[in-house]
Amino acid sequence: MHFTFHMRLASTATWVFLFFAISLQAADGSKVFDVRQFGAKGDGRTLDTAAIQKALEACGRAGGATVKFSPGIYLSQPITIRTKTTMLLEAGATLLASPTQSDFLKGGGDFIPFISGKDLTDVTFTGKGTIDGNGAVWWEEAEKARQKVSGYTLPRPNLIVLTRCKNVRLENLTVQNSPKFHFVPTDCEGVVVSNVTILAPEHAANTDAIDPSACKNVLITKCRIDVGDDNVAIKAGKKVAGREFASEDITVTDCTFLHGHGMSIGSETAGGVRNVTVKNCTFENTENGIRIKSQRGKGGIVENISYSDLTMKNVDPAITFTCYYMNNSAKDAVRSSPPKETSAPSAGEKIPVYRNIRVTNLKATCQKSAGVILGLPNSCISNVVFENVILSANTGLTIHNAKGIQFKNSSVTVKSGPAFSAENAEIEGLENPQK
Repeated sequence: MHFTFHMRLASTATWVFLFFAISLQAADGSKVFDVRQFGAKGDGRTLDTAAIQKALEACGRAGGATVKFSPGIYLSQPITIRTKTTMLLEAGATLLASPTQSDFLKGGGDFIPFISGKDLTDVTFTGKGTIDGNGAVWWEEAEKARQKVSGYTLPRPNLIVLTRCKNVRLENLTVQNSPKFHFVPTDCEGVVVSNVTILAPEHAANTDAIDPSACKNVLITKCRIDVGDDNVAIKAGKKVAGREFASEDITVTDCTFLHGHGMSIGSETAGGVRNVTVKNCTFENTENGIRIKSQRGKGGIVENISYSDLTMKNVDPAITFTCYYMNNSAKDAVRSSPPKETSAPSAGEKIPVYRNIRVTNLKATCQKSAGVILGLPNSCISNVVFENVILSANTGLTIHNAKGIQFKNSSVTVKSGPAFSAENAEIEGLENPQK
């Protein structure tokens, strides 16, 4: 008995000693927990999950600290971050997701994100290192499934998902190769994504870069994004208690979009989206430029949207505002003209409403068409102003079911056919749009 008692004392003392020994201090006085001192190898072969999670738990208990990854490759299964935690990946450090798909299986066909957290405050991912989702082990089957059924999204884990969090920062890192979406803040407030590079192969299905979903007060700035789906997609799938609009006050500025499906709002807009500003961004070789996409059954109000000072090169197309999005990727094509409506909306049906949109100082060259503005006969896209917009394309801009569309000092130059095609549309500032 005496022996056991003394052993317990020794064990407790050892843990206390280790806790303080492995917690260093940052310049601001906060504690730093190095995952290697919790047993992480960083050799790219050993699973470091337990060591990383122990460091995160210690950080959480400390009430505000940093978990540090020094140079190395840290192979890991899914991990959970805690409140008031800074995850610091130094230059040369890579946090690499396990290639074993069963590690991410939650059950019921659903998957666990690689990094997740719920109901947190003050969470930061920073450093000059890399978070890598090891997506190559997932993409081939996903693409086969999409080829069989257009628009089908094979279930896969997302990379980083934070839910109901406040004061979130993702900065200076490279985030790449997610099996599906890369960064998904959901029902979060106060999110900053700054100076982040997000990469996935051009043909990796559904690899959205940043998907703020039902979020408020979001800034995405100085990011370089080259992925296989939406570069940014603002979503609002359902109403949020206490808020008139699920997604609002979102700014995207000074970003470079390379391959990908452009700067999107939707397709889930039922909760409402308002007060979005996109400015000083460059698009090159993207499948879309600016895009608002939804459809009957998924729609809600999208209003007070501002796009300014945008440059697009070799995009397809520059502008897509459509209420006829068919759950598919850009190459699977939004309808270029609306089908005949066969039924009036039912009570409570989620109908898209787009209004109060301004596009200023946009210059684009397009692979094919300049774009489409397609409202519903019973829900016209309304109050859209184009000012100093110059589009060069093979074919023109299609405008159906729209009112209050104004063009000021703007032009569409095409290689064939009319520059504009209009039906059930009220347009000012165009010379003889073809009806």
